[in-house]
Amino acid sequence: MKSIALLLAFVMSPLVAQAGESVPYTIDGEAFEGYRANAAGDSKGLVLVIHDWDGLTEYEEKRADMLAAMGYDAFAVDLYGKGNRPVDTGAKKKETGKLYEDRARMRTLILGGLAEARQDGDAEVVVMGYCFGGSATLELARSGKAKGVAGYATFHGGLTTPTGQSYPDGTPPVLIAHGGADSSITMDDVAALSRDLESAEIPYEIQVYSGAPHAFTVFGSSRYQKQADTQSWDAFSDFLATNLPE
Repeated sequence: MKSIALLLAFVMSPLVAQAGESVPYTIDGEAFEGYRANAAGDSKGLVLVIHDWDGLTEYEEKRADMLAAMGYDAFAVDLYGKGNRPVDTGAKKKETGKLYEDRARMRTLILGGLAEARQDGDAEVVVMGYCFGGSATLELARSGKAKGVAGYATFHGGLTTPTGQSYPDGTPPVLIAHGGADSSITMDDVAALSRDLESAEIPYEIQVYSGAPHAFTVFGSSRYQKQADTQSWDAFSDFLATNLPE
């Protein structure tokens, strides 16, 4: 219940001060700009946040601040490049399309962001993402290349396993938060992912929220569903407590 109260406090108060700061970093000579929010008090662990198709915006920064208030170090990665924050739908599709068509680059950029997040050590990490970021989170999980990951979580993200990919043995637990009224990512997609994870013997949990459309966690949007948001955040809080124990 504490996590729900914290979420409501952030949603209802736009004046909540930011806890973190922007962090410039480079990957293979390219400039990126992430966001770091350090835990309030002793850290319980590290959470890597992957942005939706808008790029890293105030939304991911707020989520990182919320995690910091819960006692976790949080780092929001940038997969588009410093200053590249598309506004119109066509530009957003173009940016995500580039990474969907070059999944090796997508993985490299996530791993580069993770390396930046771990500047102060090799902390265990939970990787989470929203919409496109949820798809990217599962892309990293299937790669098997991220070391020291304790779990993966996706909120209303793409769930399809690309042809030729699979989840390797030893993939950490996966949490899927999905809207039952999501017309972009269907319940057939949810069922297909559950079959993939079952066959690979990967521990997972799927939460489906009735009436919740795609992007149900996005504060202030027409799709925002407070009940589904608070319930999914509470499920994620439990997931963190289980997989990043103090």
